[in-house]
Amino acid sequence: MPAVLSGIDAETGPAVVSRGDWLLARKALLQQEKALTRLRDRVDAARRAMPWVRLERSYRFDGPDGPVTLDVLFDGRRQLLVHHHMFAPGWTQGCAACAVTADHLEVARRHFERHDLSFVAVSRASPAQIEAYRRRMGWGFRWVSAEHGEFNDDFNVSFAPRDLASGKVYYNYAAVDARIEELPGLSVFYRKGPGEIFHTYSTYARGIELLDGAALCLDLTPGGRVRTRHDEACRNEGPPARRSAAVAAIVR
Repeated sequence: MPAVLSGIDAETGPAVVSRGDWLLARKALLQQEKALTRLRDRVDAARRAMPWVRLERSYRFDGPDGPVTLDVLFDGRRQLLVHHHMFAPGWTQGCAACAVTADHLEVARRHFERHDLSFVAVSRASPAQIEAYRRRMGWGFRWVSAEHGEFNDDFNVSFAPRDLASGKVYYNYAAVDARIEELPGLSVFYRKGPGEIFHTYSTYARGIELLDGAALCLDLTPGGRVRTRHDEACRNEGPPARRSAAVAAIVR
């Protein structure tokens, strides 16, 4: 069955007008688009000007070849982008919504790695689980496990049973209702020298859509997005479908 296009009224459809009237509407929208572009430029500048936090912990991870430190994950570059990929111990595979992000990053990293930015995905699943899933999905990026460390806890993307039992977790800079042990995010770090690492930025929930080129293309069409990709989180090919509603309710 074809998907319902969310941006088109099934009964009346869009208005049909003359080319002249269409041009008037398009020019009005263009002014909004230009204002959004200028606003995005200001937000991007403000993001780059954010203060930094020096990391006091020496984070360690487990990779396919053994333990590695956060310092090593920079791979000789000064900047590091981390994808907090939802994949917990006991899950058979990673979250489907995170897989969409990973698909985009797999291509994009080949360009930004030439601009002093390394990339790594981090999850709490075991290295063996991660490696099997990474190979099945055809991704070549580095992916490490934070199962035995505090990294995911410190960056508020994994939640202990006691936190879930309370009904609230700290995510996206606020206390939110949650019934799921993992949520997605992106974090950026800067390395000045050996062991001298700074946290510069993190974004969560719909902030991750900055990287979703497919969704941005769909936004140009009358039908728009069939549904937000996070509404599809963990559905079909991800963790059990019962987690889908829990994720969607939080990340909107």
